Amino acid sequence: MAEVRRHKRGGIYFDDFHVGDVIEHGLTRTVTQMDNMLFSNMTLNAQPLHIDAHFCATETEWGKPLMNSLFTLGLMIGISVNDTTLGTTIGNLGMTDVTFPAPLFEGDTINCITEIVGKRESRSRPDAGIVEFQHRAYKQDGTLVAQCRRQAFMRKYPAPEAITA
Repeated sequence: MAEVRRHKRGGIYFDDFHVGDVIEHGLTRTVTQMDNMLFSNMTLNAQPLHIDAHFCATETEWGKPLMNSLFTLGLMIGISVNDTTLGTTIGNLGMTDVTFPAPLFEGDTINCITEIVGKRESRSRPDAGIVEFQHRAYKQDGTLVAQCRRQAFMRKYPAPEAITA
């Protein structure tokens, strides 16, 4: 990426995103059984595929619990926040094309990349625009475990008079 102006919290302003840029996020995360249990229970997801080791060992092809896919999605996007939208996003507008091409299990470590795949000015707000991100999460052996397109409503770089005020 070219030199960018960052918000004091670290996010990039709409103006400095460029279609085709790829951001390799430095944060990684090893997922745990506790992550899976807490997230599944907090979201009232009683699917034994995530929370019942005996069920998984005796009745699934995996032989062990799968990480909850919505936890994986949230973690992937969360890992991207420090490098992209911290302090500069107004809000998420949507997520599309969410896929989980390979399973993620307790003990796997994920790393993520984000590609800027689209960008346009806001039609209703001159101080904002929409950036489209393609997020991808890989586990330690390089296997793609999650991906999605996310549209975010982003702040533009403040006018000079707004910075000094």
